[in-house]
Amino acid sequence: MQRGALLDAARTLLSEGGTEALTFPALAERTGLARSSVYEYFRSRAAVVEELCAVDFPVWVAEVEAAMEGAETPEGKVEAYVRRQLALVGDRRHRAVVAISAGELDAGAREKIRAAHGGLIAMIVEALAALGHEQPRLAAMLLQGVVDAAVRRIELGAAENPDEITEAAVAMALRGVGG
Repeated sequence: MQRGALLDAARTLLSEGGTEALTFPALAERTGLARSSVYEYFRSRAAVVEELCAVDFPVWVAEVEAAMEGAETPEGKVEAYVRRQLALVGDRRHRAVVAISAGELDAGAREKIRAAHGGLIAMIVEALAALGHEQPRLAAMLLQGVVDAAVRRIELGAAENPDEITEAAVAMALRGVGG
């Protein structure tokens, strides 16, 4: 129960203030626990981040996968892959993940993030192969780069609204730079 409350507080802190906001005193204050009690659950900030990754990334991946399963064509799967990830940008879990990714983390936490992103990339490889890409894994990594750039644009509060950014990312994914 306390562990869940600590993770929820960590999500809030990360989404509101980035990695700098994720401190044990702040976690203690948000949950009403003594600071020493936080250490009973997590040995470090990195341990909090690793657990958030372990808990939140699979949920996020499942949501993207479910959206893709609803599509009937390879193009539809690519579109669902892009749209669902960008729709999740406003979700607190996603904001926490973005904050985590931007921060200075230890090797273990970075590896968990890489593995989760690898899971996302693996989901789209088959659709890209069906579209005729000779190197579908490379195409998947580049497609994820487009998604990641769109996520950053949305997160930064760019001049364009999120719907415009999403439409541009989907167009780039489906038609390339030819528009």
